[in-house]
Order: sequence, then C-alpha cells, then structure tokens
Amino acid sequence: MAPESHRSLLDRHEERHFTSSEIVRDIIIGVSDGLTVPFALAAGLSGTDVTSSVILTAGLAEVAAGAISMGLGGYLAAKSEADHYMKELKREEDEVNADPDTEAAEVAEILSEYGIQSHEYTPVVNSLRKNPKAWVDFMMKFELGLEKPDPNRAFQSAITIALAYIIGGVFPLLPYMFITNRINAVFASVVLTLLALFVFGYAKGHFTGNKPFNSALQTMVIGAIASAAAFGMAKLVQH
Repeated sequence: MAPESHRSLLDRHEERHFTSSEIVRDIIIGVSDGLTVPFALAAGLSGTDVTSSVILTAGLAEVAAGAISMGLGGYLAAKSEADHYMKELKREEDEVNADPDTEAAEVAEILSEYGIQSHEYTPVVNSLRKNPKAWVDFMMKFELGLEKPDPNRAFQSAITIALAYIIGGVFPLLPYMFITNRINAVFASVVLTLLALFVFGYAKGHFTGNKPFNSALQTMVIGAIASAAAFGMAKLVQH
C-alpha cells in the first residue's frame, strides 16, 4: 500500500482509546483520600464534647495539610519515575554504542517474539542500526517497557492530587458548616460522603470504560469500609 494511502486511512480514522490514565489515577487517589480521611477525623471528633465549629476547623486544617502532603507525594513519585527513565536511557545509549551487535541481537529477539521471521525483521534491525536515537527509543519501549515521561508530569501530578484531595475533603465537612448539632452533622456527613463516593465512582467508570453503575457501587462500598475502619481507629485512640 502506498504511503499516501496509509496517511489517508489514518486521517479518516479516529482513535477512541482513553489516554489520560495518569491524570485519572491522580484524581482517584486525591478524591478517594479526600473523602475518607477528613470524614473519619470529623466523625471521630463528633464523639467528643466539642462543637461543630471546632470539628469544622480541625477538618479544614486536615484537608489543607493532607492536600500538601498528598501533592508532595505525587510530585516525588513522578520525579522518581522521570529520574529512573533518564538513568535507564543513559545506560541504554552506552550499551548501543559499546556493544551494538548484542543490542541488535536483542532487537531481533524482541521482534521474533511477535512471530516475525528472520528474513522479515533483519531489514528492521539494519534500519535501526542506522538511526541510533530510534534504536535507543525502541529498546526503552520494547525491552524495558518504559515510556518517556512528560517533563511537566511531576508538577501536574502534585497539583492534580492536591486539588482532588481538597474537592473530596469538602464533602464530609459541608454538614458541619450548617448543622450546629454534631451528632446530626455526622449522620448528614455519612449520607453526603456515601453519595459523593457513588457519584465519583460512576464518573470514574464512565471515563475508564467500566460499567458506571458497578463502578459506583464498588467505589461506595470500598470507601465506606475505609471510612469505617478509619473511624474505628479514631474511636479506639480516644479510649
């Protein structure tokens, strides 16, 4: 098939794959923790002799501290991934320069694992040997399974997780802003948190291609279990 035909087919073809998995992962991490940790703190404090305003103040302080901590964790994790990639890239470049025959044999082995015959992959191997940069990129992706990270990934991860944590953390605390009785507030917080978990799970399922309703139920149940466990630990510490 002529190159023009290839280009024409690609121009008409629309990919429907979901490609923002890292962002979704950061949002899931931030919102999930934001919904459960502040809820457990507020619910635990509700069992003590304090007012709703005190619980709200403590909850907001936790949301602020948690957002900073979670964002920093996301930044360090993404930065470590980028550092690891650059380290392996330098090592692969050195190997291609120092021992090209062995690296070429590795390319042949990788291609043969896809069922490509020797007479078919030999021209590919020879073409890669003429283009060291493409050769190294090929080895990084198919030998090591590493994708080149976005240079802004660390900063984006930190901001995404922190904002998601804040958004998630607001829901369990909303009742304490309007209900002065702490016992009534904690029951309202339970209902609102479960509802938020359900909506969040539904949206997660929609964007990731899973069944939205099943995802919603799963997220709500897991979030409820996590919140209950955290609340139980808080009550245990009190006694």
